[in-house]
Amino acid sequence: MSVRPPLPYEFLPQVPSFPLTSADITEGGTLAQEFIHAGGNLSPQLSWSGLPEGTRGIAVTCYDPDAPTGSGWWHWLALNLPADTTELPRGAGSSDDALPGAASFHGRNDFPGNRYDGAAPPPGAPHRYVFAVHALDVEKLDVSADTPPAQVGFHLTFHTLGRALLTAEFGV
Repeated sequence: MSVRPPLPYEFLPQVPSFPLTSADITEGGTLAQEFIHAGGNLSPQLSWSGLPEGTRGIAVTCYDPDAPTGSGWWHWLALNLPADTTELPRGAGSSDDALPGAASFHGRNDFPGNRYDGAAPPPGAPHRYVFAVHALDVEKLDVSADTPPAQVGFHLTFHTLGRALLTAEFGV
């Protein structure tokens, strides 16, 4: 059995968590075909509550720490969501128009695309897909739709007041 890399969030400054649930995925469960790249390529429904005091904006990301790259693989970056957002419905990752708020947009993922692109691991052991909701101390991150995902992650780290994680798996 191969050793899995640790989740990168384990090495970032610790922040409070809050409840994150989904009608489509469960913690430790397997992603259904509609959420994988070669399937429906839909982003799953996510709901959250109990954001930390001072939250001014929200970002939602999906990251695969098991990708054979040395730096993981970003599948989804939904940025500059309004602070009163408590849910993204299934498929919200399809386009910027599906996101709440006038300033919201999708950052560039590693496919590259500016949307949700689902699981697409190479054959072998299942990969983990970490869906994260980041409660931010700013309304808008100082990034654009073309900012590389690692740079977006840098900005997220320094503006995150709280973070909730939900991890599912998929393998071929």
